[in-house]
Amino acid sequence: MFLPISKQSTPFDFVLLTADAYVDHPSFGASIIARLVESRGFSVGIIAQPTRNKDYLRLGQPNIAFLVSGGVCDSMVNNYTASLALRKGDEYSESGIKGKRPDRALTVYCQNLRRLFGDVCIIIGGIEASLRRLSHYDYWTDKVRPSILVETDADLLVYGMGERPMLELLKYAERGVPLSKIKDVKGTAYKIKSKNEKTVIDGVLTLPSHDEVCQDKKKYAEAFMTAFSEATGTGSDRPQLLRQETFDGYNIIVNPPSIPLTQAEMDEVYALPYERTSHPMYTGGIPALEEVEHSITAHRGCYGGCSFCALTYHQGKTIQSRSLQSVVAEGERIVGSSTFKGYIHDVGGPSANFHTPPCGVGNRGQRIEDRKQCNRNCIGYKPCGNLKVDHSEYLTALRAVSKINGVKKVFIRSGIRYDYLMMDKPQVLDEIVKNHVSGQLKVAPEHNSENVLRLMNKPSFAAYKKFVENFETSSRKVGLKQFLVPYFVSSHPGCTLEDAYKLMLYLKEISYMPLQVQDFYPTPSTLSTTMYYCGFDPRDGKPVYVAKTKKEKAMQRALLQWRLPKNRGLIAEAEKLIKAKGERKNTQHNRRRNNKKKQSKTNDK
Repeated sequence: MFLPISKQSTPFDFVLLTADAYVDHPSFGASIIARLVESRGFSVGIIAQPTRNKDYLRLGQPNIAFLVSGGVCDSMVNNYTASLALRKGDEYSESGIKGKRPDRALTVYCQNLRRLFGDVCIIIGGIEASLRRLSHYDYWTDKVRPSILVETDADLLVYGMGERPMLELLKYAERGVPLSKIKDVKGTAYKIKSKNEKTVIDGVLTLPSHDEVCQDKKKYAEAFMTAFSEATGTGSDRPQLLRQETFDGYNIIVNPPSIPLTQAEMDEVYALPYERTSHPMYTGGIPALEEVEHSITAHRGCYGGCSFCALTYHQGKTIQSRSLQSVVAEGERIVGSSTFKGYIHDVGGPSANFHTPPCGVGNRGQRIEDRKQCNRNCIGYKPCGNLKVDHSEYLTALRAVSKINGVKKVFIRSGIRYDYLMMDKPQVLDEIVKNHVSGQLKVAPEHNSENVLRLMNKPSFAAYKKFVENFETSSRKVGLKQFLVPYFVSSHPGCTLEDAYKLMLYLKEISYMPLQVQDFYPTPSTLSTTMYYCGFDPRDGKPVYVAKTKKEKAMQRALLQWRLPKNRGLIAEAEKLIKAKGERKNTQHNRRRNNKKKQSKTNDK
């Protein structure tokens, strides 16, 4: 049964508000948290996409707390394109119709709850909260905003994957302790008035204050890198509590990250009684459900470390895999669905083939809480020498799901790391090409400029070109005509107009024009966003070129989509600018050379 959406005879223990339509599926984080809370004996009611006072009041005041989520996708990213234009629809709303999700959903929801319910306990979570837990650059207003705890006036923020922090909070709730008073749960953040708040852990890192990071970009970069390092396991051996002063004497306190789930705990989460579909109150479908309804999340975490990706800061780099039995059991539940047509759309995670830990750090032989942190980059532009390449468990899972009675084919659609795949035996690629590609395989080389790829922490373009050769060889070997669908990003920090032009020449060379080009989107709390805002790489302080004008961004995008007639004018303008810049460089070079000659003659005299 779905969780209740209407008032009952007794108050709910928790009421969960979400900015998405109510979909009871384990790909929707709000549903996972709601089911987990229910599994511990608490009553939970759901309010999806409230817009009016009566929506907020529908279930009454909960006994313990409101749980508020901005949805699977950040509300600002969901509502606006990278060019700040309003999107035409909302994949997480009924029939894909936009307008049911407010901008800055968490702030709107929490302010309304405070207005209607007063001093009720409010706990916020999800990616919108997680990426804004400290002062952060906000692309939509082009300024640094304070922690979202200030704007929402929430009592507690749960960041990252929320199951373990929520389970810890439920233990307090069972004893009748008000959750607004809890300050020692890992994976949470809160605001306090006093600078002398006592904590149960040793070590406090004081970040530059909100005022400092607003006024000084070097301070902003320092604050970000400290928080990023502590969150991703590249800081001290033992993560520390972070403190950042904000308005009116308040301090934001961020506890260390929560311990990742064990395999048994992961299995439990995905075995909860999800309906795996949208609530019957919707007469139209939820577009975002279509791709994931018949998909399986086999693991969490990503050690890819792409600079533009929020996963490292939000979900973490530790791989948390489910057991083979758990994955197969979910496959069997999918087969029993009335909408199943024989195809499992995906078995994977953030990067499908990052199914096991990258090395001995985080080895399953250790207790998770005993794992030491590592400050090395696992993979990317310069892979770590200790990287362990192993697809065996992932292939075993794909084979097992493929053998389930009623399954015709199992595909990989969550994105595959071709550089990691290339490091393994050729037979691994052969098996994936033969059995798990639906005619097209999505890959993300992102660019062909080595400087841009280095800043992105993506593999060298030579690795992608080699992968193309191997993919075509494997496809011929198994007698299949299949294609790669490469994704490219325009206007990423470090990318000049000349870089975009060189990428266009490569695309022309292979007679390919991407139908979709992602303009770089400066979302909160990523390395690339910090480069975009600061104009330098926060890791080494070196200057980074940033395309910020609408005109140049449009030209870079047009160069990548070179076949479109509407882009001819922009491409011609870009070529003119590149030529003029080249001529200026030649003039300056010749002037310097002539000056050197004159100086040399003078010295001779």
